[in-house]
Amino acid sequence: MNEQMLQQSWDQMRQKYGVYLRLLDAIPEQQYFTLPVPGMRSAAELAVHTSGVLRDIAQGVAKGRITADESADAEVTRKLGSKAAVIDHARRCWAQASAAVATIGDAQLSATVETPWNMTFPGFVGMAILHDEFVHHRGQLYVYARLAGAEPPFLWGFGENAPEFRPAREAVAANG
Repeated sequence: MNEQMLQQSWDQMRQKYGVYLRLLDAIPEQQYFTLPVPGMRSAAELAVHTSGVLRDIAQGVAKGRITADESADAEVTRKLGSKAAVIDHARRCWAQASAAVATIGDAQLSATVETPWNMTFPGFVGMAILHDEFVHHRGQLYVYARLAGAEPPFLWGFGENAPEFRPAREAVAANG
């Protein structure tokens, strides 16, 4: 992966994140903090984790060191306390991740990244892990939406996203 490929990949992630935000919105408020599957996180905890790990890995690849602290997810979720606050948190994490990705070039993609998981890897591997983590947890949230009786958004319904998360040509057209 080089910087040009990263930018193309990140544009695709931007569109997927728009669907993810719509998915978070589809889950009913009263189901956000329940545990529909024993031994798994609530929808709110899962959203905080998913958004946070995306931000943390993007920032870590940019800096050469991932400093994610997943043990704080439950406390962050508790402090947020509502569906709207969790979605706002997800939007902030996206903005922070995007700002970090904008600083990543070929040097960061090929550099070794330290992690809190007792491993190191090149930055481009970190970006692949970021995608895997996101897709994995987004899938869990699709199941949660259905368990809560909600209809999740179409997985590839990028054109239905908020303008800033639509495909580039549609975003330009929508913004004039």
